[in-house]
Amino acid sequence: EYQWKGPFYFIQGADPQFGLMKAWTHGDTNNGDDEWGEEIKLAEQAVQAVNKLNPKPKFFVLCGDLVHGMPGTRWKKNQEQDLKNVLKNTDQDIPLVFVSGNHDIGNTPSRETIDDYCQNWGDDYFSFWVGGVFFLVLNSQLYFDSSKCPELRQAQDAWLDEQLAVAAKQKCKHIIVFQHIPLFLSQPDEDDDYFNLEKSVRQEIMEKFHKAGIRAVFSGHYHRNAGGSYKGLEMVVSSAIGCQLGQDTHGLRVVVVTEEKVVHRYYSLTDLGSHGIEKELLDMLAIQ
Repeated sequence: EYQWKGPFYFIQGADPQFGLMKAWTHGDTNNGDDEWGEEIKLAEQAVQAVNKLNPKPKFFVLCGDLVHGMPGTRWKKNQEQDLKNVLKNTDQDIPLVFVSGNHDIGNTPSRETIDDYCQNWGDDYFSFWVGGVFFLVLNSQLYFDSSKCPELRQAQDAWLDEQLAVAAKQKCKHIIVFQHIPLFLSQPDEDDDYFNLEKSVRQEIMEKFHKAGIRAVFSGHYHRNAGGSYKGLEMVVSSAIGCQLGQDTHGLRVVVVTEEKVVHRYYSLTDLGSHGIEKELLDMLAIQ
């Protein structure tokens, strides 16, 4: 779909993270993830809300931390299977897009943990087109710590440069990026933190994205809503479907793409499920 066909929208979710709620409550985030019934219910609620939407979204993207169990931990496989069982009920006309998070491939990923993720969920980085808009899915863990697989980071960097060159030639309407870890939470020059990318790496990526004309980066990881902008590049941090670490509700983000802009709003699962998308956004989707 290289051609612009008119406004459309997609749904962004992040961090269903099966197992974190109990682990967090019990203060044992390493081994306390042996129950995830609460998260199953929330993920089911998310799928039901998305299935009800009319018109249908073009796709549903999950921005990482699909489950809480780190690679090699006791409950990871069960958590993944339970998440797959819930996601199977997504309307077949709504493609699912998966982004790798630190819990999916490890804080310091290796070729093995990334291979395992790819076998389970698909490629850890790739691009796709929807209606004249170019989407890039990145493995942000390679920017966070690629010490065990430096060659994989180099491969992603080379691939990204190629993709941005393609996008420049194709005259796409917008370029939008999905990754798990935000570039920054509110200010481009904020201090390094567990929840953002290290300053020197961040600066390099922001500059590259800005030069390529990337419109927005959508991420998760923070379990709270946040965001800011850098030279016209918008950084959108969405809270979790699963465990909340701040004051936000379990929710999903509705993202409307028009010829001029990318507009988004975060909805609680309850609101989206019972009321759907508000008129203001639906009006933007009406063919201009």
